[in-house]
Amino acid sequence: MEKELKNEIISRHVVKVGISIGDINGISIEVIMKALNDSRILLDCTPIIYGSSKVFSFHKKNLQFNDFNYVSCKSIEEVKAKKVNIVNIWGNDLKFDLGKATKEGGQYAFESLEKATQDLASGKIDVLVTAPINKEAMGKSGFKFPGHTEYLADMSGQDEALMLMVADDLRVGLVTSHIPIKEVSEAISTESVFQKIMAFNQSLQKDFGIKRPKIAVLGLNPHAGENGKMGSEENESIHPAIEKAKNEKVFAYGPFPADGFFGSAARSSYDGVLSMYHDQGLSAFKALSFDEGVNFTAGLPIVRTSPDHGTAYDIVGKNKASGDSMRNAIYLAIDIFRNHVEEKEINANPLAISPKKDLRRER
Repeated sequence: MEKELKNEIISRHVVKVGISIGDINGISIEVIMKALNDSRILLDCTPIIYGSSKVFSFHKKNLQFNDFNYVSCKSIEEVKAKKVNIVNIWGNDLKFDLGKATKEGGQYAFESLEKATQDLASGKIDVLVTAPINKEAMGKSGFKFPGHTEYLADMSGQDEALMLMVADDLRVGLVTSHIPIKEVSEAISTESVFQKIMAFNQSLQKDFGIKRPKIAVLGLNPHAGENGKMGSEENESIHPAIEKAKNEKVFAYGPFPADGFFGSAARSSYDGVLSMYHDQGLSAFKALSFDEGVNFTAGLPIVRTSPDHGTAYDIVGKNKASGDSMRNAIYLAIDIFRNHVEEKEINANPLAISPKKDLRRER
């Protein structure tokens, strides 16, 4: 019965996937075209790209992707279901400087992101997938945030969000993300680690459908501090945060030494791994799943994913970029959205329970 209800819910929702165009001078357009060039993806979603058909015409010609087809729209109201749609949000002539971080490239990426975010907030699209941006180019255009994660948290009225990297059953979360290494130690507190453990636990339950997730928490210092010999953050902040989470009935364990954890068999025993800073988690993650992983922004009222790579200026226009990470980002956004829909609809329509009869009175 539950399986039939789940299949019915899924069949009713062809997900409207908004895609921000990213940097027009990087590989964003190439990976979008490669991800969407298999028509089977249209069985599950209606892609809506925020940008310009002129951008795609330029990159199609440059890469000789003549078989990539799309519907050009003036607004989202003209979008065709189960077609690749491009909503033209600017009509001026474009200047391309492939492989370079330019103010114009940053401005186009910013405008695309803003429009997609507005439509997401108003319910015109179901999920958002963001193509790679260049932070230098975005800064030149007036973008004030370190990255997509911080921007979307601010747009959602939240102080911060949880950055997750996902590849199949490997899920890596970050306590701190886009800050300098010298500031990491100061940012590691019992409360900050505890809050990220709790947000991670909630995401694993709500977004990934894992009822009783197990979370491995990494240490900050070599050998997880070795009982204070190589640093005090584990004893003063990380371990107390884990114990606090356990008191809330969360299955959190650690802190584990980061250097050997990802290569050990123990990793498969956990549903998520919480690292203390950006490169601690992402270096291992990308070594294990580069070109396949997905960046997911957890803890927000919206669903946003992104490929796990950047603009790759060095290979733009050479037809060397893989569309796998972008395709996986689209499918992960669809899966998470459907998990949310399924949860809401099942909870809204619980099975009716008949009152028990008093058999003694019927005798």
